[in-house]
Amino acid sequence: MDWTELIDTAFKVAGNSNQANQAAALRTVEATVLAGESPVASTAGRHPDHFRRGALVLTTHRLLFLKDGKPPVPVPLAAVTDASVVRTKFNGEVLTVVALTGAHRFEDVIKGEVFAEQIREAARRARTAPPADAAPAHDTAPAVAAAPPVALPPADAAPAELDAGERLLGQLERLAALHASGALTDEEFGRAKQRLLG
Repeated sequence: MDWTELIDTAFKVAGNSNQANQAAALRTVEATVLAGESPVASTAGRHPDHFRRGALVLTTHRLLFLKDGKPPVPVPLAAVTDASVVRTKFNGEVLTVVALTGAHRFEDVIKGEVFAEQIREAARRARTAPPADAAPAHDTAPAVAAAPPVALPPADAAPAELDAGERLLGQLERLAALHASGALTDEEFGRAKQRLLG
């Protein structure tokens, strides 16, 4: 699947046949593609701040919400700790993606449970994949913020074990900070922590 097919699918699911909006969404996603990033899946949903549906695009690196050619709302998959769906009377299938960057809610998601499972699987792969260069493939995209520095490992430790351990420790620290700030409930914190620990 290429980027055009991914955007076409999302717009068809959303019932949006506006070619100008579709072309704008395609240009937006192509302008912000990271090196090594490829499309995985797409669906349609609504961000709580918007009235009309937009495209939810899942890539190998991020979950993006695209609407009307505006800059995407990105959620890095390596930071995703949970993706769940609840059905409500007024908002349809509500997808909640909990990440170390905060919780993200999308309403009226088409085939939300299937998409949530795809997010969980892609996030698992992103967390276990070796770190890759996250520089944008195009110079038009804004720079991605760097992670906070970590302490240097002891010289006698195995590098692969330290990288995984340092990543896990960093994720747990960010998760605890989100919980302490009130961004995560006790239940969300417990689920996210359990998912990280295995």
